[in-house]
Amino acid sequence: MDTLRYWLGFNLVRGIGPMRLRMLLDLFGDIRSAWEASEQILRETKLDRRSLENFLKVRHEVNLDEVLRHVEHVSAQVLTWDSLDYPGLLRQIADAPPVLFVRGTLTPADEWSVALVGTRKATVYGREVAHRLATDLVQNRVTLVSGLARGIDCIAHQAALGAGGRTLAVLGSGVDYIYPAEHRKLAEAIVENGALISDYPLGTRPEAANFPARNRIISGLSLGVVVVEADVKSGALITADFALDHGREVFAVPGSILSPASAGCNRLLRDGASIVTEVGDILETLHLDQVSEKQLAREVLLSNPTEAAILERLTAEPRHLDELSREIALPVEAISSTLVMMELKGIARQVAPLQYVVAREPDEEYVTAPDVET
Repeated sequence: MDTLRYWLGFNLVRGIGPMRLRMLLDLFGDIRSAWEASEQILRETKLDRRSLENFLKVRHEVNLDEVLRHVEHVSAQVLTWDSLDYPGLLRQIADAPPVLFVRGTLTPADEWSVALVGTRKATVYGREVAHRLATDLVQNRVTLVSGLARGIDCIAHQAALGAGGRTLAVLGSGVDYIYPAEHRKLAEAIVENGALISDYPLGTRPEAANFPARNRIISGLSLGVVVVEADVKSGALITADFALDHGREVFAVPGSILSPASAGCNRLLRDGASIVTEVGDILETLHLDQVSEKQLAREVLLSNPTEAAILERLTAEPRHLDELSREIALPVEAISSTLVMMELKGIARQVAPLQYVVAREPDEEYVTAPDVET
């Protein structure tokens, strides 16, 4: 809580996003030092003039204690890059948001998440497919991620909740500002069975420019992105683009060549996206057909100090077994046997002989997709 105020402060500064904030942290060492740095020193950094002026203005005018109190008032949880429970999949992307606002609950089970997105102007076909896929995914203990928008997003969230599953909604506004307004009851149901998530400050209204950027979070939270129905200018294709950038699998549901609502999906398929005709296509490709077994393994096989020490050192970059053994000062045999258990739990993955990473399914195989209009 001592440093949270400074994370919230930087989150209010237009022009200081993940890249510039990372630069400031590298220069000053920690978030408080970066916030309290003198104007003279800040002018010697690589901040552009407008970003620096915005920062100095926010620092002078904003009462960070009031910002903290507002967060508490709306019962929002704030996660930062420093938070241990910051979503692991999201942390892996290059443009991971420094601050996340959460209403509801994120759980370890949400590591097995799939995004389901599509047009706001869904056809009867699209609505039925979205409902069926969302229902089948959560019945296989997969968390459903979408954007709370009208059309496919709404159907996906409703179906996930109706099947007793978990769902995460990523907003293009503050988590205290539900858009569209007719989805307020749906949003409250999501809070009880998942979470509303945003990197926008509380009180942010849903401006059009917010939604393309929020789509990177939908992709970042997910092992794969399923586009159910989308025309060639759909925002869902932006989410698919982010998925490709993040090394996540892109899926598309085929549709009639005569339907504009399916033109975007058919284009994705033409250019290499994985086809979806049933939920098994998703589960098999993402190795999610064993989620129940992996979740049970996590519950039954309790963590131990060796497992914790290994997990601290595993990232998206491969680490060699011998290297882990030296750093943790334990025999190779002990590290190897622990890694076997961690693979069973789905928290570590072998990517080459004796090379391990923190688990991120699917394997890093990219599909090609077209440039889409943004």
